[in-house]
Amino acid sequence: MFADSADLTIRELRLKSVEGISAALITIEGMCDKEVLAASVLNPLLAFDFGSKSGEEIFESMRSSVLSSAEMIEVIGFDEAANYAASGFAVVAVDGNKKMLAVGAQGYAFRGVDEPESEVVQRGSREGFCEPLRVNMSLIRRRIKSADLVFELMTAGEKSKTQIMLCYLKSRASDKLVQKVRSRIEKCDLEAVLAAGYLSEYLEDDGGRSIFSGVGISERPDTVCGKLTEGRIAVIVDGTPAVMIIPRLFVEEFQAVDDYSNRPYYATFIRALKYLAFVASVYLPGIYTALAQYHPEYFPTWILIKTSESISHTPLPVTLEVLLIAFVYEIMKEAGLRIPKSLGHAVSIVGALVIGESAVNAGIISASTLMVVAVAAICSYVTSPLYPPVMTLRFVFIVVGGLIGLWGIVLATCVVVINMCSKTSLGIPYLSSLSPFAHRTMRDVVLRAPWKTLSRHTIRVQNFPETEDE
Repeated sequence: MFADSADLTIRELRLKSVEGISAALITIEGMCDKEVLAASVLNPLLAFDFGSKSGEEIFESMRSSVLSSAEMIEVIGFDEAANYAASGFAVVAVDGNKKMLAVGAQGYAFRGVDEPESEVVQRGSREGFCEPLRVNMSLIRRRIKSADLVFELMTAGEKSKTQIMLCYLKSRASDKLVQKVRSRIEKCDLEAVLAAGYLSEYLEDDGGRSIFSGVGISERPDTVCGKLTEGRIAVIVDGTPAVMIIPRLFVEEFQAVDDYSNRPYYATFIRALKYLAFVASVYLPGIYTALAQYHPEYFPTWILIKTSESISHTPLPVTLEVLLIAFVYEIMKEAGLRIPKSLGHAVSIVGALVIGESAVNAGIISASTLMVVAVAAICSYVTSPLYPPVMTLRFVFIVVGGLIGLWGIVLATCVVVINMCSKTSLGIPYLSSLSPFAHRTMRDVVLRAPWKTLSRHTIRVQNFPETEDE
């Protein structure tokens, strides 16, 4: 199986026994800690006298009294042995025994626990998930020490054999919900699963066709633990510094860990700002295009005069001008993400001078159009998890507003709302609390009720309609 691979290491041993039975230690270079391997496997095996025991008796003695590792798993079959060896285990094979023993001696290099970049908080923990699966499990276990917390190991990817951990609270999560997640991961037919995003479409009811996602991604252990208490399921993928949370609701995109660390009135104010920023980021450029091209009478007089003067000095139609600026902004954003950090300042300066001041002074674009697109772009980062659908809807409303006007925006809004109302996440309505409306759960949607109110009844995701793939 590993004939052409240079990282496979097989250490052949001659055990102390009357018959001189042979053994082999199978490891993958760079995946095991050599000091742990020597102290817990090699030294005990070579020093122990097995006497006249047979291969099966030696294996049993080795498992029960010789090896000193805390983690030992019996292995049957070469595919399973190769999977454990590639995961950092040392596989011990003894002549005369059908089974092998996978001994925990992991020692591969990995990035340590650090503060997440995308979910920054003012108060609370600074810990974020990292790549190793076991480390991420420990971050959750440290916060929920109850035996009710279950970690269920699975694998996905025909070639990658990526380890996946289902995490849930037995008393909170619905059995049907857990079974549905388990069956969908088992039906995954990917050859390699290298990140959490590979599985997200398999865990969505619509197969990822909607622009809104029913699978949440979090880099913070405290966020994941909070969702587990509501009956959610966390999916931890080995090698990914983030955890998937399912099901995911639309209103949760406007919630943050800081909301529960601050006073209720301040948390409510911040949430209101997020909802306003979301609406502005989606609708502002489209409404501006519709008003400027079809309904200028809706502008106040002083704004109409300024806007008309600015637009009259530009050669492009309003719709094309807004689309051009929005498109150039997306190019700048991608360039800022991909280029080395040392060149990031250069891109910012060029964008501010060339696309901003110089373009306006040259009369290529109008100042009012540039300001509207810039405000919408800034607002879109207030709810950064929703940036992909926000960006898509922004372009849709610009085109519709430029072709049909305000009536087109209203019709497009109806289509989007119908799509969101029909979307489900593992059978749970995506717009839960809003549609279908639930008065009791509205205490933690726009308003954030005090903890004395929130702690009276814990909201749990439990009931959902049965589907064919359940």
